[in-house]
Amino acid sequence: MTASSYTSAARHVIRAEAAALRELEQAIDENFDDAVAQLIAAKGRVIVTGIGKSGHIGRKIAATFASTGTPAQFVHPSEANHGDLGMITADDTVIAISNSGEAPELANLLVFTRRFSIPLIGLTSRSDSSLAKHADIVLLMPKVAEACGTGVVPTCSTTMTLALGDALAVALMKHRSFTAEHFREFHPGGKLGAQLARVRDLMHVGAALPLIDLDFSMSEALAEMTDKSLGAVGIINSQGDLQGIITDGDLRRHMDGLLSRSLVDVMTSSPLVVGPDDLAQQAAGIMHERKITCLFVMDPDAPKRPVGLLHIHDCLRAGLG
Repeated sequence: MTASSYTSAARHVIRAEAAALRELEQAIDENFDDAVAQLIAAKGRVIVTGIGKSGHIGRKIAATFASTGTPAQFVHPSEANHGDLGMITADDTVIAISNSGEAPELANLLVFTRRFSIPLIGLTSRSDSSLAKHADIVLLMPKVAEACGTGVVPTCSTTMTLALGDALAVALMKHRSFTAEHFREFHPGGKLGAQLARVRDLMHVGAALPLIDLDFSMSEALAEMTDKSLGAVGIINSQGDLQGIITDGDLRRHMDGLLSRSLVDVMTSSPLVVGPDDLAQQAAGIMHERKITCLFVMDPDAPKRPVGLLHIHDCLRAGLG
């Protein structure tokens, strides 16, 4: 094959799978609503199972459920035959995946669900299959040719199964009004966690917060900045309200006779501030745009009172920048 032939083959696969997804969209019926209602009603977990490529897709579906607020777990059907059936309880709902609906490894698991009246949702392309006959709810996928050209390599069928699993997960998200904040609770690490982090998650608080009274001397302000090592100090009045900020840049601009100056002479009045519930990514954007290194964080119930300080280095360590 030539390079152009490879490109042609790639486009053929993508067209075939896109066409399969369009057929799947048209095949969605009231059984999908019934499946979502069953998953919502489940008191236990969603157990996803499948063998071969269906198993790989099933693992992803279970992971998507779990990360979006639906407790879920993948159970390998072969392992289920050797003790893992004990992972499935009467409170669970099982989603079994088999394009043909005749995977022999699923047989004992299907019988187990029938014996203990465990709700069973079947994902298959054959309405006359064993899986479809056993299932309480059948999500029937259209019969389409696989994109491989031989008809034996799961391509279009696995793409449809994956999309159907995503559709179930998103429907459940909408039912639960699942938000980005909820998503963050399940994704505290990595880039996703960083993008959804709040200022309160990264800010310095308590004894680490560099603050000094308006009436203190410049040498005392320098000592506070040195002790807290954040390159800034907040200036507060006797009520604890923020009056201004002195940064390393302010010090350089007032080097001449610095120690004899008052804090008011050197500080930047009305500095930029953020709230603890603001997205840290947005705060990092403000610092980048204004070419500053820190922002004081104000108490939402007392908007003049600082409760924290966010430094650009905190954002960079968290993967924001």
